[in-house]
Amino acid sequence: MKNQHNKHLLLLLLATLFISTSGPLGKFIELPIPVIIWWRSILAFILLYGFCRYKKISLRPKSRKDIFLFIISALFLATHWITYFYALKLSNVAIGMLSLFVYPIITAFLEPLFFKVKFDPIYTLLGLQVLIGLYILAPEFNLESSHVKGLLFGLSSALFYALRNIISKQLVSSYNGTSIMLYQIGIISIVLSPVLFFMDTSGMSTQFPYVIILAVITTAIGHTMLINSLKHFTVSTASIISSTQPILGIIIAFIFLSEIPTWNTFFGGLIILSTVIIESIRSKKISS
Repeated sequence: MKNQHNKHLLLLLLATLFISTSGPLGKFIELPIPVIIWWRSILAFILLYGFCRYKKISLRPKSRKDIFLFIISALFLATHWITYFYALKLSNVAIGMLSLFVYPIITAFLEPLFFKVKFDPIYTLLGLQVLIGLYILAPEFNLESSHVKGLLFGLSSALFYALRNIISKQLVSSYNGTSIMLYQIGIISIVLSPVLFFMDTSGMSTQFPYVIILAVITTAIGHTMLINSLKHFTVSTASIISSTQPILGIIIAFIFLSEIPTWNTFFGGLIILSTVIIESIRSKKISS
């Protein structure tokens, strides 16, 4: 049991590393955000569709209710990505990624409304730690500040991300995680396709290699692994463990974008990271 838990925890952390590339890439790619999301979705869709055919994974919906859940979760995922990328563009990778990670708090409060999961008071304490980290990150609330605007977009993104994960949790018992992700990004590709006709895509030729990395590593592989992890962890546990994403994203941005974190970012991120360590130890004890 312990070995299985360690294996699933390792895969969840690897998924977190892959997804953490979204921050630096979202900041770096110079294209309109809806265009980035469309290319991210359609390229990942092609890859995952080929994988599903190769593995003979069934793609047939089992009910009309499931089709509805696929559509709603896809719309939440699209809105999460768009607001998240605006947070990155308006501020920086550190603020954009760290502000997103209020979503474990939202998840912990919403999950008992959707599942027969008893609310654990420890999530309130861990959530408060994340809020303290966010306060240290941006202590002055000034709407004229682009960093504060980025923080607000990040918080909006957190809400939609939590809702998407909760709805995806309802599908994982009946569908392979890859097929769930395939449906979601396929729907996003259809919904966002009109942006190709009225937004500037002239820079695509120079940005294409980075969009491919975003589509393959971040989206197709990282998010599919994250969905699969929901079979072995509660959404709240997976959310809090995934809070390592900002730390990894900040390190990647420092190496490749020369973004140097401030002391506020360092201390705020340290508090957020501590919640991951606490929850990792706690979830292991529960599973053993």
